[in-house]
Amino acid sequence: MTTTPPEEPQQPTPEPTPEPPTPPAPAPEQTTPPAPAAQTPPPGYAPPPAGGYAPPPAGGYAPPPAGGYASAPGYGAPMPLSDSDQRLWATLAHAGAIFLSFIAPLVVWLVQKGKGQFVEEQAKEALNFQILVTILYIVSFILSFIGIGVILTFVVWIGNLVFCIMAAVASNKGEAYRYPINWRIIK
Repeated sequence: MTTTPPEEPQQPTPEPTPEPPTPPAPAPEQTTPPAPAAQTPPPGYAPPPAGGYAPPPAGGYAPPPAGGYASAPGYGAPMPLSDSDQRLWATLAHAGAIFLSFIAPLVVWLVQKGKGQFVEEQAKEALNFQILVTILYIVSFILSFIGIGVILTFVVWIGNLVFCIMAAVASNKGEAYRYPINWRIIK
């Protein structure tokens, strides 16, 4: 047993105060959801067959129904473009050639092929002209070693700019444009 020295008075230890008991949480009210109203099936709804669906054949998928699956008419065939869309794409083929050379008319021709005769013809016309312009740029680069190539490059650039702008304006009006100087490789 240990005793405390007489110089120090003994202090009583405080007793912990008990916490008041927490009241129990109220029980949630039991509500029943309202009964669903009578729903009408959406248009085109067909109930499943009375015997249920047949299981797929062993080793494969079930064949499609006899009438085929319902899909859009002409699925897989390109949708024809309206006249204003054809004019827009033909204009983009000609004007895009100013900045992207033969790439713009090539992309327009490949993407819009079969969707409209006007846009297809104008994209081919622009593509043929840009192939010719690219060949002329190569020739002018080769001739630049003897001095005349710089002048030829400038003439080809101005001619390309003028003819592409004229073709874009004509295509936007719905007029078929034929470049006055063209080598029609792609028919």
